[in-house]
Amino acid sequence: MARMIVLLSILASSALATGGPGDNAIGRWQTETKHGIVEVSACGASICGRLLESDKIRANPQLRDEKNKNPAQRDRVLKGLLMLQGFKAHNGEWTGGTIYNADDGGTYQATLTPVDRDTLKVKGCIVWPLCKSQIWKRAK
Repeated sequence: MARMIVLLSILASSALATGGPGDNAIGRWQTETKHGIVEVSACGASICGRLLESDKIRANPQLRDEKNKNPAQRDRVLKGLLMLQGFKAHNGEWTGGTIYNADDGGTYQATLTPVDRDTLKVKGCIVWPLCKSQIWKRAK
């Protein structure tokens, strides 16, 4: 019985050390264009991401979501806007979520794949196979 408790403790410690796919996705990320910073955090059993800054937000912190396809949402402030949501952990990546693109006001199906501790592959799709991927780097 004592051996089993020790073995379970070792297994639990190992599982915590390796973490899940979200452990590497959580943090502040610089978008591929290096114009924006998105903060990804835990949201219950999922992860979500908010727009913290961009060149346009630095120039105008009260910048609004003017290109949103829903006219009722065009008055939202972009700084702090929820951009990533609805993901489920699956085989080392986050799938089934959405990404909002304030540049065109569209929301797209998305997958987030931690490549390594400092690299996140972000893929958004209108419909598969019409997808675009970016590589985000951990912001310092």
